[in-house]
Amino acid sequence: MRFDVNGEPLETEVLPGQVLRTVLRENAHFEVKKGCDAGDCGACSVLVDGEPVHSCIYPAHRLEGRSVTTVSGLGTPEHPHPLQQAFVDAAGMQCGFCTAGMIVTASTFTADDVDDLPRLLKGNLCRCTGYRSVRDAICGVTNTVTPAAGEAAGRSVGAPAAMRVATGREEYTLDFTTPTKLLHLAVLKSPHAHARITAIDTAEAEALDGVRVVFTHRDSPTTLFSTGRHESRDDDPDDTLVLDPVLRFRGQRVAAVVADSVRIAENALALIRVEYEVLPAVFDPALAREPGAPLVHGEKGQESRISEPHRNVVAQMHGETGDVDAALATSAATVEGVWQTQRVTHAALETHAARGWLDDAGRLVLRTSTQVPFLVRDEICHIFGLETDRVRVVAARVGGGFGGKQELLTEDLVTMAVLATGSPVQYEFTRDDEFTIAPVRHPMRVGVRVGADADGTLTALAVDELMDTGAYGNHGIGVMFHSVHESVSVYRAPNKRVDAESVYTNNPPSGAFRGYGLGQVIFAVESALDELARKLGIDPFELRRRNVVRPGDHMTVVDPDEESDLLYGSYGLDQCLDLVEEALASPAPASTAGPLGDPVAPTGPTWRVGTGMAMAMIATMPPRGHFADTTVELLPSGDYAIGVGTAEFGNGTTTVHGQLVATALGTTPDRVIIHQSDTDVARYDTGAFGSAGVVVAGKALHAASLKLRAAMVARASAIVTGVGDVAQDPAVPTSTAVAVGEAVPGGVLVPAGPWGEERLVTPAELLSGGPLVADGSHDGTPRSVAFNVHGFRVAVDTATGEVRILRSVQAADAGTVLNPEQLRGQVEGGTAQAIGTALYEEVMLDGAGTVTTPAFRNYRTPKFSDLPVTEVHFAETHDALGPLGAKSMSEAPYNPVAPALANAIRDAIGVRQHELPMSRDRVWRSLQA
Repeated sequence: MRFDVNGEPLETEVLPGQVLRTVLRENAHFEVKKGCDAGDCGACSVLVDGEPVHSCIYPAHRLEGRSVTTVSGLGTPEHPHPLQQAFVDAAGMQCGFCTAGMIVTASTFTADDVDDLPRLLKGNLCRCTGYRSVRDAICGVTNTVTPAAGEAAGRSVGAPAAMRVATGREEYTLDFTTPTKLLHLAVLKSPHAHARITAIDTAEAEALDGVRVVFTHRDSPTTLFSTGRHESRDDDPDDTLVLDPVLRFRGQRVAAVVADSVRIAENALALIRVEYEVLPAVFDPALAREPGAPLVHGEKGQESRISEPHRNVVAQMHGETGDVDAALATSAATVEGVWQTQRVTHAALETHAARGWLDDAGRLVLRTSTQVPFLVRDEICHIFGLETDRVRVVAARVGGGFGGKQELLTEDLVTMAVLATGSPVQYEFTRDDEFTIAPVRHPMRVGVRVGADADGTLTALAVDELMDTGAYGNHGIGVMFHSVHESVSVYRAPNKRVDAESVYTNNPPSGAFRGYGLGQVIFAVESALDELARKLGIDPFELRRRNVVRPGDHMTVVDPDEESDLLYGSYGLDQCLDLVEEALASPAPASTAGPLGDPVAPTGPTWRVGTGMAMAMIATMPPRGHFADTTVELLPSGDYAIGVGTAEFGNGTTTVHGQLVATALGTTPDRVIIHQSDTDVARYDTGAFGSAGVVVAGKALHAASLKLRAAMVARASAIVTGVGDVAQDPAVPTSTAVAVGEAVPGGVLVPAGPWGEERLVTPAELLSGGPLVADGSHDGTPRSVAFNVHGFRVAVDTATGEVRILRSVQAADAGTVLNPEQLRGQVEGGTAQAIGTALYEEVMLDGAGTVTTPAFRNYRTPKFSDLPVTEVHFAETHDALGPLGAKSMSEAPYNPVAPALANAIRDAIGVRQHELPMSRDRVWRSLQA
């Protein structure tokens, strides 16, 4: 087959049934991404003879004589296409995995198409941005600046990889070739929700030409572990084997085949003969706790750290302060209800994937789509009995995470395969895998009882939570405890009670998801408080003001004497409440007009308009330690090299890290060279989760930069004044009285003095006394708290249940805003994902453990046309604990959105919604009831 790619002729073999995407990637056009392989997401978009197509469904046999243009063919970093430059200038990306397809599609638009973007971009999904910055890019809006030396912090600096992303040059996990033959791994999955393998025959599969090895439970290490990763591996139950003879959910691994191609591996799976003993299964977490229920991990002992395996209870919390029942009995008003939240997939466009090989020294190298490279390395060593210096884990740029890549889902099988074959091996999830076997957001049933005096002062708050952790307990402990912490402790009430249990079922596993359990409980608590405000005739903003914690208050869940490292580093909740209330009372800015952001309500007798709000508090980093050990080094060129373990997946930490270092060292971000997320080039990092990238790793880097700056000034002073030993430890100058100077681009500027005129000491001179390297670390304690308040105005059609968002406003207490545009994007992206949770998204099961929504087309991830433009406001605070006063703000924006939307719908139609998503059919049925 002969055709052109980016103006260059290509002659290649095309297999029967092959599609254009795989042909392009086989020929090293890695700028063409795999997001769905079903024509649903647009990440693979290319031009064929000038027309945009989804290459994942474009038959390769049609290519003869045609011309294909990828995003790399539109322009280069040196000579970008105007639209590529526009995406860079607008900061029109976060993780960037969708960006190539967006740019290719939008490159065909004309000026007249701007008003038709919702329709024209219906085939391109973005999970990160909320689409506002994408619209800005297409419309030519510039949102970024180039800061002066030493002034990067607080400015809307663009991402250092932005141009590489926009031109298709930035490498993601699998975007590279291996020098030797690459093998591929495929997995045979359980057809049963609960079964025991009684016999398995792999002879036919092993005999298939091209098959290298077949693994079954007989080959598996016997070490139990958890796929969920935390700083302490004891935070999750050890309930998992690489390959287990007992299968606990549909889709669980039965066997794995390693072969010369994916096609051969999948053909071999069909040749494996398996006999099963089907076991009783349980799918309702309430029934799973009952006597006589099928036990999911009943055979596990104390070493697995499961609370009550004989009741299927992974973890539990029961506690009370005061007397809730008595307080409710004497309250002027009470509200009681039960709220249900659903399973949600992360929908990161880059699926889970890993490639492994042995380096020249015989060490195992894993390149994987992970948020936690160091934790993956350590657990791989634990499972396979390897020393940490024999394993290297690398995370390239990751195409979205949202908590879903705080897991170990592919790396263990790749390790087995590499160690067995000695060859490079790759295992890549399909989009179907992401829906059916990758962990999802924990579904919860949350009961709330709340009471107040006539003046609105809370008297009691009780939460009863039942959480379905699925077949395995990864994050089943941490999510449960976190879910009932800040959601309860944000309010002052003398009487509180929490009953929470995380329960095994034979449903697919749940796991870490943005908000880490808080969103589910906040949906219930904030809904109940809204109903309480209505009963009392008190404005919902005012009810919160009267009852939220303030500096000096103990943040109590159920133990007022509990010691905690959670402090008020700053406090902006009062400002956030004011900002949202004032915004909703004012006309909407013209800049918020979007596909669903028209402030004008639809007319007609069936439409009702309502307003609602909700709030949330979250700790700025995870509890029980989160560590970062970083380095900053002066290079002979005058650039600075930093070593940091934090992965970049759209969280924006790489940009902020560069800003912090550049500000401290008096230079510009382009002079900061970042080496990251590689266990060989960084010292240690717990990982990019819990929004810790800025407040932990960023603080460590800032400390290292200040230390290096002091060392540079001391050495420059010694060179200029002749006082001090140039070769001594630069961090301890001989005389602090003459350690004067300022770090500037090109070295250290020493002012005039008794030693002579002002002088610039160059990097070469500074390094004449030896290397200049400083380190900085942070242990993740003490922790501060951040606040978010969201408000909506909606219109609801009582005839159909349709909900239209007329106004969306969020105020965030993020401390010092280090990058306004980037932080705005994080708030917008979190809001967009939460609107999806609130209105559209649900991983549905058939009641017997089978996922019935295994593709984007029947799952409803929000598209451009589904989302409003959210107004974003920031409280003016300076956090005493964060770097330059900053707080974390990646997870937090998600949490108050669903209850604010539910409260607005309640205000519009007079009927309380108790179940997510609040899809039009559910809203319509609630009206009929």
